[in-house]
Amino acid sequence: MTLIDKARAALASVYGYSAFRPGQEEILSAILDGEEVLAVMPTGSGKSLLFQLPPIVREGLTLVVSPLIALMRDQVTQLRELGVEAASLNSSTEPDERRSIARGFKDGTLRLLYIAPERLLRDDVIAYLKGFAIGLLAIDEAHCVSQWGHDFRPEYLRLKEVVEALGGPQTVAVTATADAPTRGEIARKLFVRRPRVFVRSFDRPNLFLAMRPKTDATRQLIDRLEAHRGESGIIYCASRRRTEELAEELSCRGRRALPYHAGLEHDVRSANQDVFLREDGCVICATVAFGMGVDKPDVRFVFHADMPASIEAYYQEIGRAGRDGLPADTLTLYGAGDIELRRRQIAESGASEERKRVEAKKLDDLVALCETARCRRQTLLGMFGEQSSPCGHCDVCQGAVRLIDGRVDAQKALSAVLRTSGRFFFGHLANILSGKTTEAVARHGHDELKTFGVGKDRTPADWRGVLRQLQSAKLIERDENDRDRLVVTEEGRRVLRGEAPFALREDVVNAKARRSRRAAVDAEDADDRLLAALKALRGAIAAAQRQPAYVIFPDRTLIEMAKARPAALNELSSLHGVGAVKLQKYGAAFLAVVRDHSHA
Repeated sequence: MTLIDKARAALASVYGYSAFRPGQEEILSAILDGEEVLAVMPTGSGKSLLFQLPPIVREGLTLVVSPLIALMRDQVTQLRELGVEAASLNSSTEPDERRSIARGFKDGTLRLLYIAPERLLRDDVIAYLKGFAIGLLAIDEAHCVSQWGHDFRPEYLRLKEVVEALGGPQTVAVTATADAPTRGEIARKLFVRRPRVFVRSFDRPNLFLAMRPKTDATRQLIDRLEAHRGESGIIYCASRRRTEELAEELSCRGRRALPYHAGLEHDVRSANQDVFLREDGCVICATVAFGMGVDKPDVRFVFHADMPASIEAYYQEIGRAGRDGLPADTLTLYGAGDIELRRRQIAESGASEERKRVEAKKLDDLVALCETARCRRQTLLGMFGEQSSPCGHCDVCQGAVRLIDGRVDAQKALSAVLRTSGRFFFGHLANILSGKTTEAVARHGHDELKTFGVGKDRTPADWRGVLRQLQSAKLIERDENDRDRLVVTEEGRRVLRGEAPFALREDVVNAKARRSRRAAVDAEDADDRLLAALKALRGAIAAAQRQPAYVIFPDRTLIEMAKARPAALNELSSLHGVGAVKLQKYGAAFLAVVRDHSHA
């Protein structure tokens, strides 16, 4: 039996999966053939299986470099639940666990050791590891090596030294986000030998993509959450204070909501993360400090209360939803204040001018995605160099965004920019156009302008949206030589003179009812009462073992159980995610629940 045949057998017997996910088998074959591999695959496509299966089917220990303790802990827990000997070594590892790891090294029973990069770089650890055969060095979240990336970890720059010190073991690096320049950087900085590079589609078809201009962000989020009662999800916020305020507001409305940010006490932060991982129906309101190490498959939604930092950050963050392949929802709220804050952060940073230009371009791409009148998925994938057709599964495709003739509105807004010499930004211009006499408008005499009040039919918020769309369409832009000044571009002047058409996006909020139906589609044939009882049993077992519920069985397995109503262990074993060890440990208890409901 070849190694790939053994891998197929282990996929079924250990993991309970009937087939590899698209793209996995080809990459795994290259790894089992001993090749150096860099794999770029979307979140939820099964990257971890690429380095978990080799030590199960062949000799040698696999070292897995992982940047976050929570990620190590979750994957080790899941592997042990599957009957695979795995452990983690980091700053939180207890002395007993370290002694157990040493025994596993000596007697050859340890298959995978997850290790923090800081720990792996220690001279005493490298000296110790030299005494054992390391079959594979796997580097998770490999984009962390890129100084141009959104999750840079300086420790990653020295990992190539470790590969050389350990005699050059086979190296595999995986990540969900890496454009062509970043892939080149990873290959140079992490590999001793040139790797074979695999780039899989960035598409996550199970994610519904939606974006909305901010009006009342809290109310918009609360309305969207109505379709997600009893489901777990993440809401990203731009500030620590906002995470706490939003979590409190949601809690007052009867939701299980907790804050997470770097300013919380370590124990509180860890406890909140554990609740999110282990309990169903928890909403975590977090800064970007939360997420990269979270391997929770049943996150049903990721919302952004504020605009993300970049296209890459957006993709990485929404990728935490729907890792189990079931439908998941995303919503991003954005406003002129978000855009201006990000521009100011870039301008005031200590980065080189080249880096500032790169960051400004990334921000422009993100704003373009927010304001696009084209399929969101098509636009997003295009930014990663991937061509696609309209998806039919985003707010634009489903008619929540439609186009109207925007020439007259554009001309009014462009005139306001020119009449104020480009020295005022969207909030002030919106007040002028809507005829709102604020203190600033009066002080500058702008209530005397011809453009004052020419757009009384629209609110200031509407006009801010118009101005953002003009910026997205490049009818107005920042002066290259004076970043505090707006200029009307040549295309903008053509629209102003009536020589070119211009279409505005008009957001129509009509997707909520459709979203509710989408969420139920995969479970529509499942008995609701039986599914609830199966989840209750899973929750009780998980609580008793102090583990996340999905470690026992993911939602997909319980939905299949509620649909198929297996009557015997062999029927249960055919379901997704039911491997031999889990069948033996939990099969009888779950069959009993199915049997009770069959007689009800």
